[in-house]
Amino acid sequence: MSATQDFHYRLPGRSGGWRPGAHAGRAMGSGEDFLAHASLFARPDPRRIDLRASLRDPRGDWLVRLARQRTSVPVAALVDTSASMGFGAPRRKLDLAADFVAALARAASAVGDPLELLAFDERLRDELGAPSSRQAGLGERLAAGLRAAVCEAPGHGALRETAERLAGREALVFLVSDFHGYGADLEAALDALTRARVVPVVVWSGQETEPPAGEGLAQFADLERGGLAELWLRPRLKRRWREAVAARRVELDRTLAARGLRPFFMGDPFDGDTLTRYFLEGA
Repeated sequence: MSATQDFHYRLPGRSGGWRPGAHAGRAMGSGEDFLAHASLFARPDPRRIDLRASLRDPRGDWLVRLARQRTSVPVAALVDTSASMGFGAPRRKLDLAADFVAALARAASAVGDPLELLAFDERLRDELGAPSSRQAGLGERLAAGLRAAVCEAPGHGALRETAERLAGREALVFLVSDFHGYGADLEAALDALTRARVVPVVVWSGQETEPPAGEGLAQFADLERGGLAELWLRPRLKRRWREAVAARRVELDRTLAARGLRPFFMGDPFDGDTLTRYFLEGA
């Protein structure tokens, strides 16, 4: 695994968790994020007496410092394993998603956050997932399972059910997919994740964003719907191919922006520095 795939995430605002961690929290407790002063009578904790503030207090009260506690944030990856994620050579899109999951596990471990994996296509792929855990080596085990997985299901009908497992949770959720063929299911899934900070990770293969080189008759397989199609590759068709990819990207940007979300388009190989910048810009 290349070190260039490592990344760091930062969340905007404060989280409501209670377990100590690395993120800014809303709850008061032990910490360095100063909030206000209070009288020692109201907050009887002599360890936090602020002598300078007490000497300046016009009423002569002993004042203690109140701080917000830094907290951990649950992290979850929802990974699409439908047939279209099996596209790509020599590496499938699902293999790229596995690289991301391994890097995400290292990023979560570095700040003490628990990681959960949920995989789905037409059903929940529980055999590929894992409950929320801080277990050492979890990322590599999950990534190995994804790399060995078979992508056969023609659709992703379990997307909504998968998202509903996280409904109501305040978490950082990565939705990892090529986002092909999503309709009302995507809207329903995002509705279930309204309390979470959702990061759409768009996995596209270079073989689908760029037309094949050369000209002539070519045969293509539709992995989601099944069947074959024959196309005559010529300059006009290649131009329309690129225009369709650009239009799809704009459409996806618009759909997600309507919900205040900004997609991260993952390249091959996965570049962790680019994702770190994504979080810094968002924060």
